[in-house]
Amino acid sequence: MPDYKTITTDELKQKLENGEQLDLVDVREDEEVEEGMIPQAKHIKMGDIPESLDKLDKNKEYILICRSGNRSGRVGQFLHDRGYKVVNMEGGMLEWEGESKPKDQCL
Repeated sequence: MPDYKTITTDELKQKLENGEQLDLVDVREDEEVEEGMIPQAKHIKMGDIPESLDKLDKNKEYILICRSGNRSGRVGQFLHDRGYKVVNMEGGMLEWEGESKPKDQCL
């Protein structure tokens, strides 16, 4: 059981539909996000997270996204252990039924 919170794809979709301002980080590889990302997400590959910590604010809560929820879970533990507030989207993009756009049309 992780030390941080999780959110289902349905819960996230509802929050976005309600207009909540959320900080989403998609940790998938470049070729995976070409197929589509949640439009509000920013893309930081899992392997780039350690050198991208300066792009993340410890006062914000980040919802982490990957293909199935496994990689984002590992990134979540990594960030949580360093004092970041994180939430893992369970099921990842495999279970996402909300809006999705090609990476170049996202944030």
